[in-house]
Amino acid sequence: MAYKVAVVGATGNVGREMLNILEERQFPVSELVPLASRKSVGKEVVFNDRKLKVKALDDYDFAGIDIALFSAGGAISKDFAPRAAERGAIVIDNSSYWRMHEDVPLIVPEVNAEAIGGYARRNIIANPNCSTAQLVVALKPLHDAAGIRRVVVATYQSTSGAGHEAMDELFSQTKAIYVNDPVEPKKFTKQIAFNVIPHIDVFMEDGYTKEEWKMMVETKKILDPKIRLTATCVRVPVFVGHSEAVNIEFEKPISAADAREILRQAPGVMVHDRRENGGYITPVECVGDYATFVSRIREDMTVENGLSLWVVSDNLRKGAALNAVQIAEILGRRHLKKAA
Repeated sequence: MAYKVAVVGATGNVGREMLNILEERQFPVSELVPLASRKSVGKEVVFNDRKLKVKALDDYDFAGIDIALFSAGGAISKDFAPRAAERGAIVIDNSSYWRMHEDVPLIVPEVNAEAIGGYARRNIIANPNCSTAQLVVALKPLHDAAGIRRVVVATYQSTSGAGHEAMDELFSQTKAIYVNDPVEPKKFTKQIAFNVIPHIDVFMEDGYTKEEWKMMVETKKILDPKIRLTATCVRVPVFVGHSEAVNIEFEKPISAADAREILRQAPGVMVHDRRENGGYITPVECVGDYATFVSRIREDMTVENGLSLWVVSDNLRKGAALNAVQIAEILGRRHLKKAA
């Protein structure tokens, strides 16, 4: 069983990571088609030791494509995902555009793989926001064990979540500071080097940013609509890897020891929690790994049945590309029947 796969946005951070993960996990690809904007046509990407020339998305037909992995932004997904779906491709979309459509499943395989079958309504499956994906991987087993009432989360999100230009800005600003050159914010609203910015995406009328809103509504859709969640999303001067400080209030008692053991058994989770110097995971250590790491597990004495956690993951992998490929793997095992 092998599949013809298109990667839309193949030259971007996440698109390239999708190619890497498809290769690493030996996803059964009979043919891979890299697609991007016209300005990227003719550029080359590497897949399975072969150089492939990027084709233009604008005039690509999608006929014969089995799975289309989209990572080119909401405007592109709005226009081109339905076109690909109408031609028979199953779209796995990494943008925010389709996530809250009632007839489009929003999937994190370790959490709600059973909902993937809903793709048949539109031939589209949505990937969650990067910060949501790692959060719900950690929350799911704890919710099953003790029932989550409320979550308070502060994120520490790397610049790669805002794309190539954002990473370049962190690098150029850092260099400028060392040589005493002026620092000019372009991609970000304020200096990102040696600074933190409590602002990701646009502000909404209630004072939350759209990134914070995404975490609230996506967690409800993926995990449980009864969970109350409030978030503060912060951009930090890190190239890759998102971190989250998570405070959870449960319906039932749960100890830190119980939580530690539950998380150790959970799919997609690695517990690294030693109460000593360095006994936790930081973004630098998670880069290139598939897992969502959980550290600093402790009881919160300020609320009844409360825990606090530190959650870290590679946002280009579990927060985007890996999650999409995992969805494709489940599609292949459970839903698609395609001859090699």
